[in-house]
Parts: sequence; C-alpha cells; structure tokens
Amino acid sequence: MTGTDENLTRNIARMIRLFREVNRGFVARRRRLPLAVRHLGSPLQSPFATTIPSLETVINRLLNRLAHIEPGEWAAVSWSFAYFFCLLCSYYVLRPVRDEMGIQAGVGNLPWLFTATFFAMLGAAPLFGWVSSRFPRRRFLPFVYFFFVANLLLFYLLFRQKAALELTTKAFFVWVSVFNLFVVSVFWSFMADLYDTGQARRLYGFIAAGGSLGAITGPALTTLLASSLGPVNLLLISGGFLMGAVYCIRRLGGWAAARTAPGQALARDTLVGGGVLDGIKLVARSRYLLGICLYVVFYSTLSTFLYFQQQTIVKATIASSVERTALFASLDLVVNFGTFALQLLLFSRFLQRFGLAAGLVLVPLFSVAGFLALGFVPTLAVLIVFGVLRRMGEFTISKPARETLFNALSADEKYKAKNFMDTAVYRAGDMASGWTFTGLQQAGMALAGISFLSVPLSAVWAGIGWWLARRHAAIIARSAEPTASHAVQTVQEMTG
Repeated sequence: MTGTDENLTRNIARMIRLFREVNRGFVARRRRLPLAVRHLGSPLQSPFATTIPSLETVINRLLNRLAHIEPGEWAAVSWSFAYFFCLLCSYYVLRPVRDEMGIQAGVGNLPWLFTATFFAMLGAAPLFGWVSSRFPRRRFLPFVYFFFVANLLLFYLLFRQKAALELTTKAFFVWVSVFNLFVVSVFWSFMADLYDTGQARRLYGFIAAGGSLGAITGPALTTLLASSLGPVNLLLISGGFLMGAVYCIRRLGGWAAARTAPGQALARDTLVGGGVLDGIKLVARSRYLLGICLYVVFYSTLSTFLYFQQQTIVKATIASSVERTALFASLDLVVNFGTFALQLLLFSRFLQRFGLAAGLVLVPLFSVAGFLALGFVPTLAVLIVFGVLRRMGEFTISKPARETLFNALSADEKYKAKNFMDTAVYRAGDMASGWTFTGLQQAGMALAGISFLSVPLSAVWAGIGWWLARRHAAIIARSAEPTASHAVQTVQEMTG
C-alpha cells in the first residue's frame, strides 16, 4: 500500500469516528429533551427531520388525555357518544312541548299527573320484561325505540286532528315522562353490557357528555324551528333522532360481535329469558339491588322537594310568565353547558383518583349543605346556585357513578331489574314525595322547615351510597376469584 493510500485510509477512518461521535452526542442530547420534543425526530433521522402526526393520531392522543380512551375503544365510544346524543336530543326537542302541555293541564293537576305517570311506569315494567324474555337483546333494543317512534306518530296525528285535545294533552305529558326514563334506562343497560367496570370508570363521563351535547342541541332546535314549523311538527324531528339512535345500536352491536369470541358472541344473541315480573322478583331477592332502589328513591324524593320549592319561590318572586320561562331556559343552558364541559374533563379522573364511593356520596353531601343554606336563606339566589350546582354534580358525577354499579351484574339484572328501578321505582318516589310535600305545606310547614327536613334525608342518602360502593367492590372481588383460581391452577400444571 502506498503512502497516499495509507493517508486516504486514515482520513476515512477519522471521518467515520467523527460521524459516530457527533451522532452519539446528538442522541445523548435528545434523550435529555422532553418527551414531546423527542418524538419530533428519530435517532436514525437528521436533527432537522420531523414527523408530522396524522389527524387520527392527534385525535386519539386528545381523546386519551380527555377520557383515557384506548385505541381499540375509539369506534365503540364514538357510537355510544352519538347514541346518547340522539337520545337526549330527541327528548329535549319534546320537553318544551311537554311543559306547555303541563301548563295547559293546570299546575294544580301536577300531583295527579305524577300519579298517572307512576301507574304508567308500573304497567310498562312488566311489558318490558315480557319483551326482553322473548327476544334477543340485539332485536328487542331497536324494537323499544321503534315502539316509541310509532307513539310519536300517533300523537302527531291526534294533535293535527285536534281529537279529544284535553285528554290527548294530559296523555302526552304522562307519555313523555315515561319515555324519558325508559329510553335512558335502556341506554345505560346497553352500556353496562358493552363495557366492564374498569372501562365504565374511564369512559362513562365522556359518553354522558354526548347526552349533554344532545340536551343543548335539542332546545336550540326547538327555539329555531318552533315558530316556523309549529310545536306539533317537532314530534317528527324527535322521531328522526330516535331512528338515529337505532342506527347507533346496530353499529355498536357489530363492534361488540367483532371483538368477542364466537361462543360469547352467540351468547349475546340468546334470550334474556324469564317472565314479565322478573325485574320485581330480582330486586326483592337482592340486598344490593334493594340498596340501589333506596338510593334512587332518596334522589327522586329530594329532587322533587327541590323542584316544588323552586316552583313556589320563582312564582312568588317573578310575576311575568315570559320572565319565568326565560329564567328556566337560562338555567337549563348553564347546567347543560357546564355538565358537558365537566363530563369531558372531570369524570374519569375523579373516579380514578377518588373511587366509586366518592362519586356516589358527593351530591348527597353537597345536598346537606345546600338544603341547610336554603333553610336559613330561602331566596331565589340561593335556590339558583344550589339547584344549578346540584344538577351539574348529578349529571357529571352521581349519575354515571350510579350506572357503574350495574357493570358487575347479570344480563337479567342489567335489563329487567335496572329498568324496573329506573322507571317504576323512580316515579314512585316522585309521586310519594309530591304528595308528601303538598301534605307538609297543608299542615302548615314552611319552605324553610321542609329544607331542614331534607338535611337528614340527604345524610342517609350519602350513607346508602357509601354502602353500595363497598358492596360493589365485594361483588367485583368475588367475580374475579374463579379467574384467579384458574390462573393459579394453570401455572401449577405448567410447573408441575
């Protein structure tokens, strides 16, 4: 080898060593940078090269930060969000129409309408049990919504023809009150069938935000279209959103079937079975389900007490019907916007950090303070602050946490027992508390006294929530024991 060749070889070797040292220094500096900056490039790229994430990646990262949604859950959560959006948008399109029907029927008739609603619920629960025992879940869920769409078409024709208008008005008020609880109960039963307890704690807040967005969109559509289309034609718009909910159910059913084993997928299509009164029997035999019933009754009772106080205080403070309507609309708007934001940002983090027990006792403990404040200062300002914060807490934390209680239960308990509790039991609490409030007022008790009476009731409500959270943890632990035992046995067989 000549001297020139040796010099060339040495120069090339020096250049290689220099390149390696520069590259090692770049990698070392890059490792000291924040994670977000490090992801801009790759060790195999030049320092100036960057990778622009796709839109799907950006959305997935954003959703994971908001609600801890994992990549494989994106499709199901999106359709669940859309499902609840369509459902509550359908209801909130009808709600102003129902309230007007209530005024036309007479405010003094509200306790009677509550009573009629309860008996309608009592008749609907066995009917739902009969349907769920004879049809697979994938078939009877759309059937429930088709049934309500047919009801809307019937009311539309009756209102257009003005047939028996006074009776139709009262029947529509009762029907919407049944419809609201029934379809929402079926929705959460379906969610409990799709997601396990761990997923529920992460995802239910985000899914519930879809309902809050629907609760904002529905009144907005009513405001925009009521004058041009007329209140009666809004029933058709509501029915259209219900059909959208059916489409979401079918997409969710396809997602669940694709992600389950063949045997499990077949089990999902089998009948729930049983008789028409199974929901009542299941509740009567289970201390856990009876505890949930008590929780629902205390919530319903205290909500009715607060609602009747609201009606009394607002009527005494604001004389104009137009101003009262504007106030109620403004409060609904604040509650729905606040709930939507908090469900996106707070629910999953709250339950993961503080646990299910905190989610179940938060609103009851806040109600203790709120009713105390309302007892000492029974004014419109205190009522508004208490009512708005309580409703936001209920929709953001308490309601999704309460639905989490059903994830560890059987299909019968999720559909039949839960529906009985969410409909007949809830409306029984409404009816009993409405007549109780009226009786207390006729006996001479002032609003302040009723507020003070509500304080110990709220404390008992919180105690029931705490007990339910402990029972739920015990049920989850028991259901995990067979799996753990099987895993231990498998390891022993492999090592034996």
